[in-house]
Amino acid sequence: MKPVNVTDETFAEEVYNSDKPVLVDFWAKWCRPCLMMAPVLEEFAEEYADKIKVAKLDVDENPVIASKYRIMSIPTMGVFVNGKMVDKVIGFMPKEHLVEKLSKYLK
Repeated sequence: MKPVNVTDETFAEEVYNSDKPVLVDFWAKWCRPCLMMAPVLEEFAEEYADKIKVAKLDVDENPVIASKYRIMSIPTMGVFVNGKMVDKVIGFMPKEHLVEKLSKYLK
């Protein structure tokens, strides 16, 4: 399953109401590390689709949610469980490191 694009308007439905953890990638089109992270997240989303949902939120087009969670650096990947941000990862990382960092949400 590919990452789902979310907006300020669809965030509650896609993230808060999800029945499994959601990894939200806060990104922007001009951000080089964000663009490097995109294929990593696509591969991660495919591999762990049964355990975690992956969503992408463009911070330039959706400033309300980005501001609510005080996203200061991108890429930032926030982990949401039961509608609350419980963890976050900042910056580019290879898939193996992402899997290791998020292992407790992939069980």
